[in-house]
Amino acid sequence: MYDENKHDEYEDQNHETYSNYKENPDLMSDHTSSANSGFGESKSSKFASQETESQQTSGSNHNHKSSKASKKLARKTAGIVAAAVLFGAVSGGVMTGVSYIGERYTRIPAVSTTLGQSNDSTTNGAASIPVSNTVMDVSDVVEQAMPSVVAINDTMTVQQYGIFGLPETYQAKSSGSGIIIDKTDSELLIATNNHVVSGASDLTVTFSDDNTASAAVKGTDSATDLAVIAVKLSDISSDTLSKIKVATLGDSDNLKAGQQVIAIGNALGYGQSVTVGYVSALNREISDSNGISHTYIQTDAAINPGNSGGALIDLNGNVIGINAAKTASTEVEGVGYAIPISKAGEILDNLKTKQTREALDESAQGFLGIQGTNIDANASKAYGMPVGIYVYKILDDGAAASSDLKEKDIITKFDGQSVTTMDELKEMLTYYKSGSTVTLTVQSLTDGTYQEHDVTVTLGSRPSDNNS
Repeated sequence: MYDENKHDEYEDQNHETYSNYKENPDLMSDHTSSANSGFGESKSSKFASQETESQQTSGSNHNHKSSKASKKLARKTAGIVAAAVLFGAVSGGVMTGVSYIGERYTRIPAVSTTLGQSNDSTTNGAASIPVSNTVMDVSDVVEQAMPSVVAINDTMTVQQYGIFGLPETYQAKSSGSGIIIDKTDSELLIATNNHVVSGASDLTVTFSDDNTASAAVKGTDSATDLAVIAVKLSDISSDTLSKIKVATLGDSDNLKAGQQVIAIGNALGYGQSVTVGYVSALNREISDSNGISHTYIQTDAAINPGNSGGALIDLNGNVIGINAAKTASTEVEGVGYAIPISKAGEILDNLKTKQTREALDESAQGFLGIQGTNIDANASKAYGMPVGIYVYKILDDGAAASSDLKEKDIITKFDGQSVTTMDELKEMLTYYKSGSTVTLTVQSLTDGTYQEHDVTVTLGSRPSDNNS
């Protein structure tokens, strides 16, 4: 619920707010920027979620009954500290020292057994409990699904801060995975995670037959960590086209805990590999480093760096999830996460309709004409504001000045694609020509509450001084 006092506190005390920038426009820090003022720093495709922690409790020794209850409670509530880490980028250092995975991890024989000391229907007068065949050879399923999964490799611009607090930028190779979800008359469309392709250049896709082709981003949605990339059919050999296929998408709404699943992806950047596990839990709420909550399928099938964007499939070969994360801690094994395909379907369908992004010269790039600051999940919770881009200034000669966009509005989508930071907005604008018309989804403060509506803007030309 919106808190007007907290909103006023946000504007009065936060040095990035509208009031400070209006009075002192030269105080712009790294946290604020003008749309199209330059390329924002790119993010690594790894990021961590907020840590969770549970503390072990114990009861008093007042009597045997209370002591026993306390110990039971202690065992129930004992926990560990762990962080959920999304995997897209894989550096050379990460890929060293990896042990060979033996055949037993990919070819598991069928097992059928019962509890008790014999195969009789009763043991010492008690009925045995049958255990169904839940572990099996999955090679036939993998053979069916593998042609639908690709490896994604790219070059990312990574920025980190040195020992003196100064930013240092360098290029790094990164790896991820993708799922072929559609084919048009001219393109092959591949679903992946947004963090796999965010800030990336020189995207290439490697198919199941080890042939490669160049790719380009078609659409991204940072709020859900989804993206679609495209490969021109003309860049794919006829032989490769005959071997690959569009994935069959399943229904994750009907999943059950304990159901066996298979993860396929470009683990550690080595190429496609397979891991097998189970659905450990459904509807897991995990927050990323920006505090944005995501709902995942939890699985114990190994999810490793480079698996991001790969397929989580059922034993019928249907994609029921897009692998995205794992819990990274020395105390934890087998806690991975996948985006449910039923929740991703509508977003992917929208991203497939976007125009494939092609790099434009700066002189041709569209210009919005705003100055804004990021409202992350922490600020959203503290001040009752939506996550997005807070518009603290609209430039008089900018395109937004001729639209219904207002100062203090919060932009949440650009051309139907979620945006949460100015860097993401600026990156999108580099692919839209001046003169093109786009729709912004914004939240406006009306009578103490934020109301969502769309604003149409015809993009202007980038100023020659590149200051706004």
